[in-house]
Amino acid sequence: MVMSVRRILISLMASVVMCGIAVPAQAQSAPPKASKDAAKPNSAKPEVAKPAAAVAGGAEPTLIGQFGTWGAYTATTNGKKVCFALAKPSSSKTNPPNRPRDPAYAFVSTRPAEKVVNEVSVMIGYTLKPGSESTLEVGGAAYAMYTQGDGLWIKNAAEEERMVEAMRKAADATVKGVSAKGTETTDTFSLKGLAQALDRLAQDCRR
Repeated sequence: MVMSVRRILISLMASVVMCGIAVPAQAQSAPPKASKDAAKPNSAKPEVAKPAAAVAGGAEPTLIGQFGTWGAYTATTNGKKVCFALAKPSSSKTNPPNRPRDPAYAFVSTRPAEKVVNEVSVMIGYTLKPGSESTLEVGGAAYAMYTQGDGLWIKNAAEEERMVEAMRKAADATVKGVSAKGTETTDTFSLKGLAQALDRLAQDCRR
C-alpha cells in the first residue's frame, strides 16, 4: 500500500513539474527540475522516467489555489480523485554540509475512494538509510516517521490527525532524516497557508 501511494505522489509531483507549475518556497525561488532521478529508489526510477501523466493514469494535477507556501491541487489517477497540498522546504541543511540531493516536497493528500483524509508524507530527495526512523517536529512535539525508499509517513497512524491539527496552527514543521550514505538532513517547511489549502481541498474533494 505504501509503495502504491508513493508512486502516485511521485508521479503527481513530476506532473506538477512537467506542467510548469512552480512550487514556491521562501528560500528556493527556482522551480524544481524534472529529473528521472527525482526518486532515488531503483524500483521507482523507470516510472519517473516515463511521462508523468501516463504514470498517474492520465493525471495532470490542476492548481486550484495558492495559499502562502502551499499549493492546493486536484488530479485523477486511474479514475480516482486525489486532492493534495504540496510545498517545498523553506530551508534545508545537511551534515556534512553541501551534500547533493534532489528537491524535497511535503504532501498532505486526500483520496476519497480509499477513505483517506489528510495523509502527511514527505518525499525527501534521497534514499533514506534502510531501517532508519525520521521525525517530523511541529508544535513542540516530535512524531516518529516510517521510512521507505525516499518517502516518509507517520509511524503511528493514530497520531496523524493530531499532527495535522498542529500543522494547521504552527508556523513551521521540521523534518529530520538520515540518508543511506549517513548524511543527516534537516528540512524546515513553512506552514503558512496550509490550513487554508486544506480547507479548500476539503470542499473540492466532496465533488
